[in-house]
Amino acid sequence: MDRVTVLDGGFATQLSVHVGKHIDGDPLWSARFNATNPNAVFKTHLDFLEAGADCIMTNTYQASIEGYMEYLDLSETESLHLIKATVKLAQMARTKHMAVNDVQQIPLVVASIGPYGAHLHDGSEYTGEYADYVSGDTIQKWHRPRIDACLEAGVDVLGIETIPCQMEAEAMLEMMTEDYPHVQFWISFQCKDNAHIAHGERFADTANFLWNKAKLLGNDNLLAIGVNCVHPQFVTPLFRSVNEKRPAKERIPLIVYPNSGEVYSVETGWQGKEDCVPLEHYVPQWVELGARFIGGCCRTYARDIERIKQTVNTLCL
Repeated sequence: MDRVTVLDGGFATQLSVHVGKHIDGDPLWSARFNATNPNAVFKTHLDFLEAGADCIMTNTYQASIEGYMEYLDLSETESLHLIKATVKLAQMARTKHMAVNDVQQIPLVVASIGPYGAHLHDGSEYTGEYADYVSGDTIQKWHRPRIDACLEAGVDVLGIETIPCQMEAEAMLEMMTEDYPHVQFWISFQCKDNAHIAHGERFADTANFLWNKAKLLGNDNLLAIGVNCVHPQFVTPLFRSVNEKRPAKERIPLIVYPNSGEVYSVETGWQGKEDCVPLEHYVPQWVELGARFIGGCCRTYARDIERIKQTVNTLCL
């Protein structure tokens, strides 16, 4: 079996263990704590590493120059400095983890690069409606400073995540190819059901288009394509639609880090915990369909990552 890399879980979810506050609804979400409680951010990274994560993602999903200037009253320079300092928190957690544990492989620090819509605070990261009126150039220009800051701070990989529309993914692939030719990355989508990404494009068509375009562009740095922040029940049909008809040697490497299975609404918050199937139960079928990176997103804790890691280790025996 090809190696399966275990990712971390829902950062804001695990962070709540340390800060004891309701994080959902804040316009900066967990990114506020990079400034107000960096030690809690550090501890959260450490939780996931101790649980067995092979990758930890920086707490930069909701971090942007515009957001920090508006909601923390920082300057542009100070905002970029805070993003770089946030990367350092993940690196410090990795260093501490490796100092006290017998680590066979150095964990990766992955920059969380959330979608353009996340800074609009209008829910469009879950619809991708901005694809209908925002240009690819505008999206690239918005992403570039944060990517530059993360790379300057020394991340190993870029996790371009929760992308709701093909247009943004294509713009990011082109930018990575032209401007960052030596940087490895993945692209994962937000999906609204078991066949379509949030904006309505078919996931299988989008994944195949991006993978083929990367090959056409000569970009071998695209590590995987997949989904995150989705209901876990959507994942198997989504993955099957991509790889079921591909020859084994031509399968697209897939990445998945879904939500717990709980459903969120503004009025009631997260509901349905009692109906959730533990994520590790899905792992064997996802691996069989080509998943090479597996973790968790919203409402998944370090304990969930520990169980995923145990399952992956069992499959590798």
